[in-house]
Amino acid sequence: MNESYWTNRYLDNTAAWDIGGISAPLKEYIDTFKIKDARILIPGCGNAYEAEYLLQQGFSSITLIDISPVPVENIRKKLAPFIGKQLTVICDDFFSLEQQFDLVLEQTFLSALEPSLRKEYAEKMSSVLVAGGKLSGVIFNKEFEGGPPFGGTEMEYRELFSSYFHIKKMELCYNSISPREGNELFIELVKK
Repeated sequence: MNESYWTNRYLDNTAAWDIGGISAPLKEYIDTFKIKDARILIPGCGNAYEAEYLLQQGFSSITLIDISPVPVENIRKKLAPFIGKQLTVICDDFFSLEQQFDLVLEQTFLSALEPSLRKEYAEKMSSVLVAGGKLSGVIFNKEFEGGPPFGGTEMEYRELFSSYFHIKKMELCYNSISPREGNELFIELVKK
């Protein structure tokens, strides 16, 4: 899945993963995260509802990255007052990112990647996090035909992440939206 694939999905309005706002599991997690100056990354940010919520809650160092210029330009317009202050927006491939962060928020990014990239994803997530940094968010606990989205199982994810992270939490979300009920895992992983 390259830039043109995702750009076409946005232009054709076929971004079926977009639920129109921040997901309840991520909102609840953000509400418990008290380090307002933590350096936070949201990869594959799409419409960046999570960033809007973080800004409303007073977080001061948020970086968004998406491979498609369509959502990036929309975010730059919508959140213009925050750009260059609390918010950095990057149009690029996540795998080229060289910065480090305290927290990465995961919301449908892993499921957008071809499964052949999962080991590279886990390695890159580890490299963009500082020692003790966290990868937290929601991943699919369901197999899909074709894709994206690409799903998986808890067992696969535990195997994937255990080389790079301490698994603090990996459990079924109890507050998913009804179409995803029983099919999402909340993860909180701490870089080794």
